[in-house]
Amino acid sequence: MNAIVKYLKIRYILPGFALLFLIFTRCSGPAGPEIEIYSSSIEGDRLARLEDARFADDKSTSPADITVDEKILHQKIDGFGASFNEAGMICLNSLGEEAKNNVVKMLFDPAQGAGFTLMKSPIAACDFSSAGPWYSYNDTPGDVEMENFTIERDLGPDGLISFIRKAREFGTFEIETTMDFAPDWMYYSLKPGEKHIKPEYYPALAKYYSKYLQAYAENGINIGYLNLFNEAENHWYSNVTYKAIGDMIRDHVASRLKADGLTTKIQMGESCNRPEGIEKFPAAMDDPEVRKHISTLTVHGYDWDKFSSLDELHERYPDIPIWQTEVCYAKVNDKPTNVPPGAPEKMPVYDFSDGEFWGNMIMNDMKHHVSAWIYWNMILDQNGGPWLISVEHGDPDNNFQHSVVIIDRNTGEVTYTGLYYYLAHFSRFIRPGAFRVETVGGSPQLNYAAFLNSDKSLILNIINNGEGTKCKINWKDKTVIRDLKPHSITTLKWNTEKQV
Repeated sequence: MNAIVKYLKIRYILPGFALLFLIFTRCSGPAGPEIEIYSSSIEGDRLARLEDARFADDKSTSPADITVDEKILHQKIDGFGASFNEAGMICLNSLGEEAKNNVVKMLFDPAQGAGFTLMKSPIAACDFSSAGPWYSYNDTPGDVEMENFTIERDLGPDGLISFIRKAREFGTFEIETTMDFAPDWMYYSLKPGEKHIKPEYYPALAKYYSKYLQAYAENGINIGYLNLFNEAENHWYSNVTYKAIGDMIRDHVASRLKADGLTTKIQMGESCNRPEGIEKFPAAMDDPEVRKHISTLTVHGYDWDKFSSLDELHERYPDIPIWQTEVCYAKVNDKPTNVPPGAPEKMPVYDFSDGEFWGNMIMNDMKHHVSAWIYWNMILDQNGGPWLISVEHGDPDNNFQHSVVIIDRNTGEVTYTGLYYYLAHFSRFIRPGAFRVETVGGSPQLNYAAFLNSDKSLILNIINNGEGTKCKINWKDKTVIRDLKPHSITTLKWNTEKQV
């Protein structure tokens, strides 16, 4: 009797359950793709892999609501990174071999590190060419044929080529380059305001650039992009007008590179700040014989927040990518020179929370048409140096700066700054060839942007500038709700072609 009752219960209850299950699954629809989630936060996460999530049909509400639409594409992304300088290699060489390799791996390895993909390297000396006195690649006055051209110093243990080769052991990247100063003998004078290159030396300078590119190529390093001058119109540097730069490119440099079989792309810019781009580039760029040679427009970030200038620049030259190629904190003799309001008092900056400032700058540049983002010094020591002092070349005092990584040359302690982690959320996950895609929604305390990689993975970076909050992410007909930690950056990554 009991066995018969048990049989009847199973026979009639289970089909009903199966029917309810079938109805439920049909109503809920198929689950969306799995989402990888990474976080760096003031609470202690450092590029931490959090528990995966999955898109689903979720009708609940959230204080913030972001919708991602990868069908609407914006600018193509060319890369993220920082700059090679002798100062950084000096710091690396203060470490043992294993520790040195660990630092470089954390910067360039795309799986375990930041995966930098676009780097800046100076042409000869700059203010952080700290391995010796000021130098050019040809200090022989009047040698217009460049018979005494040499890159010997760059091949030394603290040299730029040695630094680049070490980085190449752990990752692949493009290099853009620029020059603070031509050889001294090409100028009328080295006095401030009189540092104009004599036009008679323009052909020799074109040959100088070409010899540099060829010499690096002979050592296995192909320079992808060439800027003629760094912050050209600054009186403490070369003090060259953009009109003169255009003349050099049109009449000398482009033809010299072509004649020498070089494919390096020519850039226009390295302006002191974003507004200078739209204010001064047209003096050269509105000449079609100059413009046809220009691959990229490059600006620096020392205005800190004039992002609307980038919109104007893009509107004027919509077919030419814009890169942000230098920015940093700097204090000369501990007096502010390049610092925004509210910046930390002491350089370098060990406090992780400072990364939020840089993360927002990167995000805002990306949302205003920037295709690549490069910080200035990648590695400095515990003093924000070492420096190269050269009064004639605009560097009369110690220039205390902040870097992506800090190496204490006395103790060997290595610090990955807040800047490192916020930048790494872009450089590791958003790869060259990606496109920024349309996003809408959000809340005042969130800053966010999304990117579609060439492998069809979607990357959504969200900076939470306030206390912990929830955020609902909408994609196609699916949603996911995430808890965002206080003062954090969160990366969500999913495959747009995979449905489970």
